[in-house]
Amino acid sequence: MRRRPLFASGLALALGPVLPRARAQQAPAAPPPAEAPPGPRRTHALSLLGEPALPENFPHWPWVNPAAPRGGTMVRHAIGSFDSFNPFILRGTPAAAVAAIYDTLMTPSFDEASTEYPLLAKLVEVPRDGRGVAFELDERARWHDGRPVTAADVVWSFDTLRRHGRPNFSGYYGDVAEAVAEGERRIVFRFSTADNRELPQILGQLPVLPRHWWEGKDFAQPGLEVPLGSGPYRIEAFEPGRSVTLRRVADYWGRDLPVRRGTNNIETLRFDYYRDSTVALEAFKAGQVDFRLENVAKDWATAYDFPAVRQGLVKREEIPHELPTGMQGFAMNIRRPLFQDRRVRQALGLVFDFEWMNANLFYGSYTRTTSYFSNSELASRGLPSEGELMVLSAFRGRLPEEIFTTEFRVPSSDGSNASRENARQALALLREAGWGVKDRRLVNEKGEPFSFEILLDGPTFERMALPYIQALQRLGIEARARTVDPAQYQVRMDNFDYDMTVELFGQSLSPGNEQRDYWSSAKAKEPGSRNTIGIADPVVDALIELVISAPDRQALIDRTRALDRVLLWGFYVVPHWHSRSFRIAWWDKFGRPERNPRYNFDLSAWWVDAARDRALPADRRAVP
Repeated sequence: MRRRPLFASGLALALGPVLPRARAQQAPAAPPPAEAPPGPRRTHALSLLGEPALPENFPHWPWVNPAAPRGGTMVRHAIGSFDSFNPFILRGTPAAAVAAIYDTLMTPSFDEASTEYPLLAKLVEVPRDGRGVAFELDERARWHDGRPVTAADVVWSFDTLRRHGRPNFSGYYGDVAEAVAEGERRIVFRFSTADNRELPQILGQLPVLPRHWWEGKDFAQPGLEVPLGSGPYRIEAFEPGRSVTLRRVADYWGRDLPVRRGTNNIETLRFDYYRDSTVALEAFKAGQVDFRLENVAKDWATAYDFPAVRQGLVKREEIPHELPTGMQGFAMNIRRPLFQDRRVRQALGLVFDFEWMNANLFYGSYTRTTSYFSNSELASRGLPSEGELMVLSAFRGRLPEEIFTTEFRVPSSDGSNASRENARQALALLREAGWGVKDRRLVNEKGEPFSFEILLDGPTFERMALPYIQALQRLGIEARARTVDPAQYQVRMDNFDYDMTVELFGQSLSPGNEQRDYWSSAKAKEPGSRNTIGIADPVVDALIELVISAPDRQALIDRTRALDRVLLWGFYVVPHWHSRSFRIAWWDKFGRPERNPRYNFDLSAWWVDAARDRALPADRRAVP
């Protein structure tokens, strides 16, 4: 809900009755000239948390080197394969980094929360009633074929993505009533509500596609015809399923924009595909890959003691960040009858031994995740605050009473991976839900075993799934891990064909429309949505809308924490862990800025240092 302005309504009404009677009997004075209604706010940037930090016409991002040299090559790895250059549709597996060929209307600052600055759009206009947004395109904006980017392209992109794109687009743009091109360079989006404060920024992230290139083509079909873009890179070459090469566009229209200066310095970006992360790591060690963002704690602790590291040819670093880490965990598909009882889901979480895993698998490098909005002020903690209770009380009777009376805590253990107390509590919950142990197997009243599959897309999580499976077996539960290739995994995920899987629900500092895609009833049955769990709860739906319509920062915090509590007490996932730093390794051929931005890792600000590049051995595999 949007609160009514107090001074516009209540104060004006209060003044009427207190006018002196004598004055009221005088001849009426001529009314004052009507004031024109305030016009729309015109701005160079959009921010949900106050005024943007950078002024109009700022020279460049604060963390980049505007004089960075250009040239050279960076080789990175990708996992699996690809069969499409269209990353916006449900079908096909898109090639790595293909989105880099497109520009968006605005682009986020990695140093500010929830703030965007101009890219294709040079100016933003927001009406005072909050029921729309208009963007004025930069007249210099060009496609790679030299034709101008027009308002018609923007409207076509919006309509096409909403109609034929992945389901999240229809969710993100659900509150947009229409998109209209008013001339060659002005686009107006009109909203069906005034309560979605984030919607102008969501539209600022709209990838703009060339209408003239897509004419006569079926947008919903995957394919390997190289598409036309407007961004800093274009696709230069590819081997289907094996590699894709992007080259910097020499005459890129936006190269001197403040948001582009000092970025996209590397001439050629190549992504080589490997079967899994283990093989990709070996390719990095052999010098076939230049840069690696490491997400496996065991590898970070043990796999980087090789000659090139000892000789200083390969560098390693952990870079702290302030990113909300969201929720990663074993997500249960509650479309399956096996997981529809909350007590069952709670029991499955009780036997997951994070303490044992962190000590024995992760070298103590992770923090247990206790919130869907972890590592941020949006994470619930302790008992509900007064503001949270105001939100939650409207749903009392439809929520577990523990939400109001008990602090949520993830189960902890003695680190033995065989906690008897946790197992005892889990079995008690399972018995309440109708399950019992017979011949060392957990069965229901019909004698059917408690059996399910954990679907994985690579071997990395097998070593984490197996100890969990062993703990479940001690309860009589028959769990098994199944690893499939990334393409098959994506098909099964899109069609909700899984029992349990590893899922990551990423979050930002300003949750909004994406929460519909994660948790809403409307998305629970929509193939390809991010509602992996299958949540279809009217209370959750209502809380999502309250988050989206939060009128100020404190209301957003209270409402998000309330949503967090409801999700946590639903026991939909077995929470995993998170890291508060980026772990990076690279062959010493690059220069980089003195600091990294607060909320992301900006590899686009790096460059190839020609002298360092020449100093590396010609054959890195021969490093003694």
